[in-house]
Amino acid sequence: QVQLVESGGGLVQAGGSLRLSCAASGRTFSRYTMAWFRQAPGKEREFVAAISWSGGTTFYADSVKGRFTISRNNAKNAVYLQMNSLKPEDTAVYYCAADQSPISRVVRRYDYWGQGTQVTVSS
Repeated sequence: QVQLVESGGGLVQAGGSLRLSCAASGRTFSRYTMAWFRQAPGKEREFVAAISWSGGTTFYADSVKGRFTISRNNAKNAVYLQMNSLKPEDTAVYYCAADQSPISRVVRRYDYWGQGTQVTVSS
């Protein structure tokens, strides 16, 4: 099993940047596909980005492609989401997720979730 703790959220103006971090427990972190999802008030949880266990494959939602970058450091048991050119519509709670299945955009494929970190982008 793996436990996930997100950090790095906050309030930022449109056009600004934030870097989210997700710290994972467990000795087998490098075996897990990692992903970021987000959920805005009144909306379903949606896929943002995912990265394979090796870091060699990444997926992005069309809405964040070219603005967000997912990365991981297996030696530090951590995954990151660099968010640039933020827009008000990026406002949501961002969740880190993990699973031992191959990389996927599907929320139900992920068995392990963090508690979430709030990102608010003001216009």
